[in-house]
Amino acid sequence: MAFSASLSSSLRFPSTPTPPIPSPKLLPLRRPLRLPSPPAAFTASDVDPTTLAVIGGSSVAALAAVLSFSDPERRRKLQAEEVGGGDKEVVREYFNNSGFQRWRKIYGDTDDVNRVQKDIRVGHSKTVENALKMLADDVPLRGVTVCDAGCGTGSLSIPLAKEGAVVFSSDISAAMVAEAEKQATEQLAGLENVSIPKFEVKDLESLDGKYDTVVCLDVLIHYPQSKADGMIAHLASLAENRLILSFAPKTFYYDLLKRVGELFPGPSKATRAYLHAEADVERALKKVGWRIRKRGLITTQFYFARLVEAVPA
Repeated sequence: MAFSASLSSSLRFPSTPTPPIPSPKLLPLRRPLRLPSPPAAFTASDVDPTTLAVIGGSSVAALAAVLSFSDPERRRKLQAEEVGGGDKEVVREYFNNSGFQRWRKIYGDTDDVNRVQKDIRVGHSKTVENALKMLADDVPLRGVTVCDAGCGTGSLSIPLAKEGAVVFSSDISAAMVAEAEKQATEQLAGLENVSIPKFEVKDLESLDGKYDTVVCLDVLIHYPQSKADGMIAHLASLAENRLILSFAPKTFYYDLLKRVGELFPGPSKATRAYLHAEADVERALKKVGWRIRKRGLITTQFYFARLVEAVPA
């Protein structure tokens, strides 16, 4: 996902009789300017870019100006038209096909991943590790009912089951659920006092029941804030004691990286991605009588996630 330093040449001003206005200057580099990929779920291609450690202020301003003329909505609309629906249908189609193949490798332990994918794997693993730590801080997990909403290939569900939790796992992708069931059977079979999670193919809106804890990791990226508010309220209604969420934080820098990713989608078609301000998530929780008790930020070179634990206020 490269963005060439030759951008400055495309921003020339017309000559006039008066002294010419100097063109905006980018941070001098000996090699083409390359921006890091956006956070995990909205990494749009499998390229292996060189990381830019520092972006100069003038470079960011120039890049933002160019991005303001882009139209990522056009690509998003084409995606939706291809599958005959909106965001949810695009997500389901993607994670049942090319997205499943891609993310199964990232979530797995195969060596068949590039540097970006490997880094995202590390980031997601850190999110799972921190979520497990949040869960185990207060009471032992044995016998505790946990709903893993958006379970993917079981990267959280399986460790929870190993700790003795009673796990109910769901995902919008039938391919993901089948892989999670397969992994759970292989890893948990024969272990004493361990129950294999109950897996179902469901989107977040269809989840029901009551659980001690509901966990939803790296899923809100598929929901705009208007829908995320209702989804957070729904997940909170299923939880009796705790709700743990991770989401891609909305900041100027991360938003800029996301826009770059949309301009250079590469051969791997990704889903539409939404960033969320922590203040918006907190407001949605307060609206339904919950408060944030613990907060964390997981960052690697190409993965960024805010992790929060909420409890009834």
